[in-house]
Amino acid sequence: MNIFRKLVSYIPNTITSLNLISGIFAIFFAIEGKIDIAALFILAASVFDFLDGMSARLLKSYSEIGAQMDSLSDLVSFGIAPAAILFGIYKMSFYGVPGINITSPFTYITFFQYIFIISVIIVPVAGAFRLAKFNTDDSQSQSFKGLPIPANAIFFASLALVLTYGKIELINDIITNPYFLFIFTLLFSWLMVSNIPMFSLKFKSLKWKGNQTRISFLILCVILFIILKLYSIPLMIISYISISIYNNTRETKNNIKSKVKS
Repeated sequence: MNIFRKLVSYIPNTITSLNLISGIFAIFFAIEGKIDIAALFILAASVFDFLDGMSARLLKSYSEIGAQMDSLSDLVSFGIAPAAILFGIYKMSFYGVPGINITSPFTYITFFQYIFIISVIIVPVAGAFRLAKFNTDDSQSQSFKGLPIPANAIFFASLALVLTYGKIELINDIITNPYFLFIFTLLFSWLMVSNIPMFSLKFKSLKWKGNQTRISFLILCVILFIILKLYSIPLMIISYISISIYNNTRETKNNIKSKVKS
């Protein structure tokens, strides 16, 4: 029985390892210019990230090593890997090829192109701060302060998928526009380190009360996917951010009103 419990206790960390492995593969494929496969590995990593937390709660198997490993895996899969994809998209924008060849990108490059390409470093740095804040803040067990790092990664991974498999040329042109990429790199990095409350998708029960926002968001995601298919993924992340900001604004207004009345 003790052996069985010990084996069971390894399950969450094993799933976390799969998250890390997926992130490493994502970086490898991004380097090779296969940003679509890299994006799929990031999506796989996000599934493993969800499952390791769920398995730890179900099995009541928590450890400090597991917590540290989870953060390190997230930094690789959701910080460095999306930055590698961004690097590839910038190269596609400037040179027509997405591969990350360290010698060629800087041979014929303007100052502004150099700034654009180097800006991808902001993503893992902001992600590291986001994870550090989360690990040292006990108030984020049921909600988040700032954009969760997996949501940031899924957004940029979805851009790679749309760019590869999408058939609307105008949208592809927008995605490969360096100004578009630069603005969203800065915006999402800022959102990660901000203190803006973001709702969590953790369900304590399946009741509507207390889960209105979560259930409504999931229904919206299903509707978007049915209508827009692949193009729905970045819109899901933008919707998540918008709903969180709206809820926060409404809650702030309600608190102000209650204070005025009292």
